[in-house]
Amino acid sequence: MSFRQLKTILEMIKFEHTIFALPFAIMSAFLAAETLPSWSKLGWILVAMVGARSCAMSFNRLADAEIDTQNPRTKRRAIPAGLLRKSEVWVFTIFSSLLLVVAAYQLNPLAFKLSPVALATVMLYSYTKRFTSMSHLWLGLSLSIAPIGAWIAIKGQFDVLPLLLGLAVMLWTAGFDIIYACQDLDFDRRRGLYSIPAQFGIYAALWISMALHVITVILLVVIWHVSPLGLIYLVGVGLVSAILIYEHAIVKPHDLSRVNLAFFTLNGAVSLILMFLTVADVLMATWSML
Repeated sequence: MSFRQLKTILEMIKFEHTIFALPFAIMSAFLAAETLPSWSKLGWILVAMVGARSCAMSFNRLADAEIDTQNPRTKRRAIPAGLLRKSEVWVFTIFSSLLLVVAAYQLNPLAFKLSPVALATVMLYSYTKRFTSMSHLWLGLSLSIAPIGAWIAIKGQFDVLPLLLGLAVMLWTAGFDIIYACQDLDFDRRRGLYSIPAQFGIYAALWISMALHVITVILLVVIWHVSPLGLIYLVGVGLVSAILIYEHAIVKPHDLSRVNLAFFTLNGAVSLILMFLTVADVLMATWSML
């Protein structure tokens, strides 16, 4: 595979969107370790995250190639536009999935055993919009693997805290994905695809998205209550709440012109802010005990 092909693939899968899930994996790793995790663990968690995300997105482009050709918003993607052959994307997809499996093997036995489950979850998402409006929640489930998987990578076991964090990530993701899906309401209805906006309309969809984000914030507060996290983390939750309020203020049923700002920029800020302040909280607690 040439450098040009790789560059096109990375553009196709929007590699920069890794920013949504990766910060939650790092956040969870610090919570599990209760200090700075080993660089080896962090490195393999990063490799696993990149592998899982790249596999999920490249497989999605393969599964949706025909649909993307018919949608004015997506017909210029690499496969419909003829910039990449499906065989090239398949090679990248298989390589990415192996990257996750190898990284999981390096982490611990439980992570390795669960790696096929993670792959199945992120790949099956691509088909959910063909039969259920709950596809947004499946996407959220796919991203929720990040904090749960990172915790398992450090601890080698399940616990309540990462499950709560995973649920928060799941609902947060579903909320902003519903906003993003509002752009495709007409196309989804014509094509017989399922989404919350297509089923209930944009007005109701935005209210559902808001409700999911309210529950997300509540879960983040519950995490503060059941964990050793302190004021720094709580400041992060406050900032996240403000960003989500702004996100819903700028996207209106009659004006979707700022959906991309709400989808990428603001939600990227949510994950990064929460990660940095959680890590800072964990490290401050560690240093205070020295």
